[in-house]
Amino acid sequence: MQRYFVPDNQQTSDRIAIGGDDYHHIVRVMRMGKGSQLICVLSSGKTARCEIEQITSENVIARVVEWIEEQTELPIHIYIAHGLPKGDKWEFVIQKGTELGAFAFLPFLAARSVVKWDAKKMEKKIDRWKKIAKEAAEQAHRSQIPDVHAPLTIHELIEFAKTIDYRMVAYEEEAKQGNHQTLAAIFQQMKRGQSLLAVFGPEGGFADEEVELLKQHGFFSCSLGPRILRTETAPLYLLAVASYQFELQ
Repeated sequence: MQRYFVPDNQQTSDRIAIGGDDYHHIVRVMRMGKGSQLICVLSSGKTARCEIEQITSENVIARVVEWIEEQTELPIHIYIAHGLPKGDKWEFVIQKGTELGAFAFLPFLAARSVVKWDAKKMEKKIDRWKKIAKEAAEQAHRSQIPDVHAPLTIHELIEFAKTIDYRMVAYEEEAKQGNHQTLAAIFQQMKRGQSLLAVFGPEGGFADEEVELLKQHGFFSCSLGPRILRTETAPLYLLAVASYQFELQ
């Protein structure tokens, strides 16, 4: 059954109006009609099985058949901060990270980022990233769409980190030295509902001064196991480990 995210203000009593791109997808792509059923997820996270009652020139009007209780979100909030990699790699991280339960994505301008951010194209780029997250959240049957931030400086990232319960930076030198216990210790301390900001370097890795700066502001330097992971693989590894720790044990 197709799933669509709908703003709370589109619900009136037991009716939900769906417009925009989703309207086009329902009517033109899926060719649904009166009586077809779909899943609507409101901004609040409430989920309903609905039946289409009417299709106007701008909206699909669906009646709520039943409200559904779902537990599809990670019990902890993981923010993925990533030194901005090449476009296709970053979009891959957003898509697969959303499937794996990431709460939000924060690209930042690292010293060794290959990509040079063009502020003139910012709005269009961010809209594309948000669309990727939305479609991945629908596919994964999530009840929330991860937020995708505009690129930050490392100092803005450090300021943002003050709002987060736990902070870590994935650093390959820890792996080379065999220090593999820190991430497990963080997860053992964390309680459901708490947040973790996990920082990953771009293709060229971190500059030493970036890691030192993060450490000075309360970030734990962590290994992700004995193997060195590609920049787009590392965040997905972390999310999979978190899922095992908090959902499968």
